[in-house]
Amino acid sequence: MNLPNEFLKKYNQLLQEEAVAFFDSFSQQPISGFRVNPLKKQLPVFSDSIKNTPWGYYGKVSGHSIDHVTGVIYSQEPASQMVGQIAAPQKDDRVLDLAAAPGGKSTHLLSYLRNTGVLVSNDISSKRSKILVENIERFGGRNVVVTNESSKKLATVFKEYFDIIVLDAPCSGEGMFRKNSEAITYWNADYPLKCSFLQKEILEDALKMLAPGGKLIYSTCTWSKEENEDIVSWLLETYDFLKLVDIEKINGMKEGIGIPETARMYPHHFKGEGQFVAMLMDKREKLKHSCKPAKSNLSKVQLQLWHDFQKKHLTNKLEGLLQCFGQELYLLPLDLPDLSKLKIARNGLHLGTFKKNRFEPSFALGVALTSDEVINTIEIDEKNFKNYLSGNTITLTKERSKGWYQLLVKGNGLGFVKIVGNTIKNFYPKGLRLP
Repeated sequence: MNLPNEFLKKYNQLLQEEAVAFFDSFSQQPISGFRVNPLKKQLPVFSDSIKNTPWGYYGKVSGHSIDHVTGVIYSQEPASQMVGQIAAPQKDDRVLDLAAAPGGKSTHLLSYLRNTGVLVSNDISSKRSKILVENIERFGGRNVVVTNESSKKLATVFKEYFDIIVLDAPCSGEGMFRKNSEAITYWNADYPLKCSFLQKEILEDALKMLAPGGKLIYSTCTWSKEENEDIVSWLLETYDFLKLVDIEKINGMKEGIGIPETARMYPHHFKGEGQFVAMLMDKREKLKHSCKPAKSNLSKVQLQLWHDFQKKHLTNKLEGLLQCFGQELYLLPLDLPDLSKLKIARNGLHLGTFKKNRFEPSFALGVALTSDEVINTIEIDEKNFKNYLSGNTITLTKERSKGWYQLLVKGNGLGFVKIVGNTIKNFYPKGLRLP
């Protein structure tokens, strides 16, 4: 790998006797990893676990596999997994993933929240936010709102709202050189400092949204001191209500340069790519959550149709705020502020669509629910799984009662289907189908 001369010079000076081992690591293969999804009912057993992590494994994920398509596993390299693990939200926390696409950290945060609290998952790019929505839906996230906004706009709506804010900041990407050699072409000696200006702007907005007593997790996938320790020093100098929290150094993490509470991941020490993480705590007294409760906007007819579907098809009542957008029904997390001024890519969990005198459940609902939450389910094998993903109908060996069923593959949901006689009608979204 041809590394820029200025990069070589910079890290020779920074790492000194470790520089040779550091540069040698760039000629090695990048490390792949994935996490299993604790929100799913049936989890396969994998062997090559990442030590000191609850759900992490080494290995590659096939995008066409049953485990991936049903959201049982999520591809995320090991160093990146440390960010969500350090954030480790508790049940019922209000959490913001401020630069979230494609969704690795958001889905990791959901694993800790266990369908409680609120996760606002944001990305400023509309294109990336669509990918973010897909990944969160596949993972089965329920308590998630995906926004497509600037940090400045979010700060006008979520003043001192979040218990945890995760900012995996836009950066110079040095830690991705081995995984994505194209990142090298964007790098120059001035690039890290330029990135640091943007990082400070985003952090200024982020801190307006942090609730007293909350935690800020700041991370980058670069080793540049200008974007890492210098940013942490600036935060501590600028905001006197912040204090550093020491991060336990596991799996080969190293102390930050001059700030030992922070963590660095170098590929010649840590089995993964490059990452920096700092955790800062708001020292102000934690206050009780307060938010004006929003009201459901469903008509009596719509509410009855949903209640009828829920009673007939689900074993439990879903908790949250029911809201209709056009004819589309969503379940939003409770205690959200007014989101009407924000660009929303996903308004909570899409439950389904109201049509003439009936309600049709959504694909997202059928993926999010576990098999014990649905009254009528039907399991298909791997051959029919491939047929279904290609958009084909499936013929059963015997007839079933007409109606809606949750389609299961290896015990996990792949959406809702309608069975008529001995035929499973295909409701798999066209945009996700395989050729």
